[in-house]
Amino acid sequence: MSTPIGDFIKHHFKHFNSAAIADAAEAYKKHIDSGGKMMITLAGAMSTAELGLSLAEMIRKDKVHLISTTGANIEEDVFNLVAHKHYVRVSNYRDLTPEDEVKLLNKHLNRVTDTCIPEEEAMRRIECSILEEWQNADRAGERSFPHEFFYKLLRSNKLKQHYQIDPKDSWMLAAAEKNIPIVVPGWEDSTLGNMYAAACMRGKIKNIHTVKTGIEYLSFLSEFYQSLTKTASIGMFQIGGGIAGDFPICVVPMLHQDMGIDAKLWGYFCQISDSTTSYGSYSGAVPNEKITWGKLGVDTPRFIIESDATIVAPLVFAYILGW
Repeated sequence: MSTPIGDFIKHHFKHFNSAAIADAAEAYKKHIDSGGKMMITLAGAMSTAELGLSLAEMIRKDKVHLISTTGANIEEDVFNLVAHKHYVRVSNYRDLTPEDEVKLLNKHLNRVTDTCIPEEEAMRRIECSILEEWQNADRAGERSFPHEFFYKLLRSNKLKQHYQIDPKDSWMLAAAEKNIPIVVPGWEDSTLGNMYAAACMRGKIKNIHTVKTGIEYLSFLSEFYQSLTKTASIGMFQIGGGIAGDFPICVVPMLHQDMGIDAKLWGYFCQISDSTTSYGSYSGAVPNEKITWGKLGVDTPRFIIESDATIVAPLVFAYILGW
């Protein structure tokens, strides 16, 4: 099928990193079209980069079936949803002096490269809303995963009056509507994770285990992976490096080596990263290295795109969506 972005990529992206983009996008599409499923992993600050503009539609069109993400990305999509008009873009961020940074601090503007997240309108607004969800669960003796608390908050429509972007551009809203399983390894390393720890220390939450984390996420993921791969192959499209990708890919060797289960290998793998291969750099390691760890097979379609994910990921998604 002829599409504007697809035709452009096929015509111009023929060599080097551009060819890797075209090959990875086409292989992703073939994997889905043949009945396969796909996991997206989100590292970096992709939500603040507004990846929801394309990722939300990928979720709605059933091109994504599982998400592994940092706590920062899950919360920052919601921050952007309710406070977008208060964000400040600093185009000359490379020229900022330490004194300039202090001025931003005093204005309660938390900088991520060229974008400042407003503390009061974004972080504190969500903190108040989700703290109520945590406390309700705590009093009831209930426990849930971090993403489940977000899903409950979004589905309640309590935040709807504060929306400052088109809701269709929020990947978290799309995920909540589709009930996509989400894994958030290391959730404590996030703004709301810090706030949760503080709430426990202040006594606002009595049971520190009200929010499930870590090992329980890994157990959930292993069960989900085994269930899904009974009828389909699942691939992994990794954006950036770090724990969002490292955590879920280990499910397969864990099932093989520690559980003695004959689990299927990942059926597709692509990583977008600007990290280079160096001594011990897992984020910069080429996909072949993962074969030695029992994560990928010799015949697994494998791609690495060494580029900026804020440029590449929307292009790949647009290709798959037929835009």
